[in-house]
Amino acid sequence: MRSDKAKKGPERAPHRSLMKAAGYSDWEIERPWIGVANAYNQIIPGHVHLRRIVDAVKAGIYAAGGLPIEFPTIGVCDGIAMNHIGMKFSLPSRELIMDSVEVMTQAHAFDGLVLVTNCDKIIPGMAMAAARLNVPSLVVSGGPMLTGLLHGKEVDLNTVFETVGKHIVGKATEEELLEVENAACPGCGSCSGMFTANTMNCMMEALGLGLPGNGTIPAVYAARDRLAKDAGRAIMYLVEKDIKPRDILTRAAFENAVAVDLALGGSTNTALHLPALAHAAGVEFDIELFNQIGNKVPHLCSMSPGGSHHIQDLYQAGGVQALMAQLAAGGLLHGECITATGKTVQENIRGARVRNPEVIRPLDRPYHTTGGLAILRGSLAPDGAVVKQSAVASEMMVHKGPARVFDSEEDAFAAIKARKILDGDVLVIRYEGPKGGPGMREMLTPTSALAGMGMDKTVALITDGRFSGASRGASIGHVSPEAAACGPIALVREGDMISIDIPAKKLDILVDQAELARRKAQWKPYVQPVDSGFLSRYRRVTTSGNKGAVLE
Repeated sequence: MRSDKAKKGPERAPHRSLMKAAGYSDWEIERPWIGVANAYNQIIPGHVHLRRIVDAVKAGIYAAGGLPIEFPTIGVCDGIAMNHIGMKFSLPSRELIMDSVEVMTQAHAFDGLVLVTNCDKIIPGMAMAAARLNVPSLVVSGGPMLTGLLHGKEVDLNTVFETVGKHIVGKATEEELLEVENAACPGCGSCSGMFTANTMNCMMEALGLGLPGNGTIPAVYAARDRLAKDAGRAIMYLVEKDIKPRDILTRAAFENAVAVDLALGGSTNTALHLPALAHAAGVEFDIELFNQIGNKVPHLCSMSPGGSHHIQDLYQAGGVQALMAQLAAGGLLHGECITATGKTVQENIRGARVRNPEVIRPLDRPYHTTGGLAILRGSLAPDGAVVKQSAVASEMMVHKGPARVFDSEEDAFAAIKARKILDGDVLVIRYEGPKGGPGMREMLTPTSALAGMGMDKTVALITDGRFSGASRGASIGHVSPEAAACGPIALVREGDMISIDIPAKKLDILVDQAELARRKAQWKPYVQPVDSGFLSRYRRVTTSGNKGAVLE
């Protein structure tokens, strides 16, 4: 066991003495040491209940003969960090989380890891640590929030953001906004749509790093506690059989995850986190994979924000395993991949079935014939950009309009509030990329304001930043190269015509190359000023969005 280096032999008497000071007996110290990373804190609603989940994990580990050793990690609530400087810290926190798990695991010679998480950057950060460390590991989610109910209609966090937009144009009073605010988030769990957190929790299940049910069992259900106990037992099996994350995180497993993502219509942020996780696992991953698989895998689940269903509906319909069984039956999944259960994908999905064919549609009756995400390229995004095409209105799938150019999210939102954005415009928000922002902020506030104002079917938004999984409309992010690297988005001027053709996977600026070359020769480097030593260091070493914004 790895822990032997910290506990075996006469020379480790001081080490054992320190363990005894923590209350551990000799027979406990002899057990395998299982690190339990707990992302609990008191501000993220998806994490406020994680002590309960961790207690269940530890009970499972202890019952199966291991010694659970809990330690904390940080976490940012993207919703609370939205639309101010706090959002600059969200994506960079992913690497801090990965590093902190590595530090604790290496320093204390853990034999295995259970990573208890739930929200946006915390999930991939922990998974990346598992891939980098390559000790037996699995991920346990705290589970999704239930939807709220208001006047008989389901509401979620995105409803609140969009009601802000309605309030701006006089379609909602302050009293109505307060009603939505009070109803939308009824309790603990990751926000209830197919937003980034729930998408990534489903990705952990699809990759095989999480147990079946990880992505969809609601946070408040007793089944979530049972899953956590099962995870504690499962990690002991992985340690016994020496099944490591890189045995699970193969190229085929990533192809499975992309297929599931596209069928679900998941968050655009998977185009950041899956490449970053693949990088940590030593697996080659190009974002063009989304288009290659998306041409074969249809969009089968119409989930909020693009559709009306929520995660609890997906759970009741059979969950990720039922969706995977349907994809496998169509030859769209690799069934031989090993998973955290110790079994293959094919063994896990045996017996899984779809219980609601509207929530998980059959392959011959999809919501869309191509997958939920698309990678666009062209003269505005030579290295790629990403859009959740399943959440784009049909009339905006092909669009041409004049650019309205802003060098920060704040300036763009001020223009939206002042009613200066007109039907047909293409809103360009730049210098919000990994280096330029720094930190590649999410743009949920402007996208949801436009949707609430009824302009998601008339206005496109393009950025080298990124979007929340709750964004809908013609929202195109991760434009690479970013403006801070003098990508073409830095050369766009007010009034330039922008062409968007999502079916053709094209994104172009309709300005001749000679003029763009003249602009590039006159361009002066610009990055948003930021008073943070951490963000300044991040800015120096981060890569572009198309590479997952990993650190070099």
